[in-house]
Amino acid sequence: MYTSPCCRLSGLIGASLKQKLLQNVPRCHHSTRTIIKLYRRDPTNWLTYQHLNFLKRQYVTKNRSGLHQRASPKQVPVVTVLEEAEDTLERQVQRVRSIDQEKEDVTADTKFEVASSDASTSDAVALDEEYPHIQAETNLSKEARLDRQWKQLKVQLSDLPDVYARLSKIKLTALVVMTTAAGYAMAPVPFDPLIFFVSSLGTGLSSCTANSINQYFEVPFDSNMSRTKNRPLVIGQISPLHAVSFAAACGVSGIALLTLAVNPLTGFLGALNIFLYTCCYTPLKRLSIANTWVGAVVGALPPIMGWTAATGALEPGALLLGAFLFSWQFPHFNALSWNLREDYSRGGYRMMSVTHPAMCRRVALRHSVGLVGLSTLAPVLDVTTWTFPIISLPINLYLSFLAFRFYRKGDRSSARKLFFCSLWHLPMLLLLALTCKKPRREQDAPSPDSAALPV
Repeated sequence: MYTSPCCRLSGLIGASLKQKLLQNVPRCHHSTRTIIKLYRRDPTNWLTYQHLNFLKRQYVTKNRSGLHQRASPKQVPVVTVLEEAEDTLERQVQRVRSIDQEKEDVTADTKFEVASSDASTSDAVALDEEYPHIQAETNLSKEARLDRQWKQLKVQLSDLPDVYARLSKIKLTALVVMTTAAGYAMAPVPFDPLIFFVSSLGTGLSSCTANSINQYFEVPFDSNMSRTKNRPLVIGQISPLHAVSFAAACGVSGIALLTLAVNPLTGFLGALNIFLYTCCYTPLKRLSIANTWVGAVVGALPPIMGWTAATGALEPGALLLGAFLFSWQFPHFNALSWNLREDYSRGGYRMMSVTHPAMCRRVALRHSVGLVGLSTLAPVLDVTTWTFPIISLPINLYLSFLAFRFYRKGDRSSARKLFFCSLWHLPMLLLLALTCKKPRREQDAPSPDSAALPV
């Protein structure tokens, strides 16, 4: 019933569209055959919409390995002819000469330089004559563009130790080695200097590996942050292959030392630490705020590795030392990241201080107070005496007080004070725990009643 009107309507629409298309055909100066001939004659030029008059928009053409920006053509000014009287005088406008104009007599060397510069720009002039709306790239602009690009710098052999130190984040690695040494010293076993040195060295090499791979993955993002824009890989002091080779050498030697010279459990924890830092923590920094908790687990493993290097077993005392480091990292890192929120935002990192500022302050306060409870738990697990929770209470309360001020105010000053307090709080807490370490029980000591039988 409604078929005939619909067909008629569609036919009318199709006829009108066809008529409009036929009217627009003469407006295009170049047909398909002309465009193909142009392409065969000069294949270096990319054919774009420049050959269609009715599509005037900005585009980029490639000519002689150079990029040129082509804008919409300027309109030709209309020249108006004015009828003037017969006695009108025509005068020629001459260019005013500058005050500091050089002499007209040019030496032969100067003429040669001018001729060479003209020869270098002859291609650009020819291009401008052929395509007046295409702006060719000059030599100065090309040099400036290349200077802004990444390029590897030449590094002397004497500069490599400093480059390696910055690549491995030597201060963070020193903190990792210190906590490993504290874990070894807190273990209830006799002190072995050789195992102590080997375990500290292997843990330090593992930390160098994790930090180097972390910088390798974060080069594009570190270049946007003021705090990390001068790292070796960002400024091109060493190549990425050099950095990965350094990380592989440190990782293989570190894990081999911990596994073969100490014990397999410590070697497994070192490999787990590298995996968590490079494969979990580093990509999570751009995905979720859960990266802070993963990073806290990574920081809690070194004292556990020190304990297992001494005892060869995973005991409650090792987990307690790891809990100390786990809780301490939240007031330390949250206060640090609070004053670096702009940097982390430019780098695209999802930190609590950027996306969840209230949670950032709340978590810092929660874990600062939690250190008081962990200190009380140490004598319960026979790690320290009951003197430790008493003498560590003032520094724990002071850290909690600064965390409370940071929670209430949330300004840069309170965050800075909490961060600097955390720097001396951890070494002081570990030192107090070492001084209050519970005496080791001599299980193999002979009983006083036993006496040697006479021969």
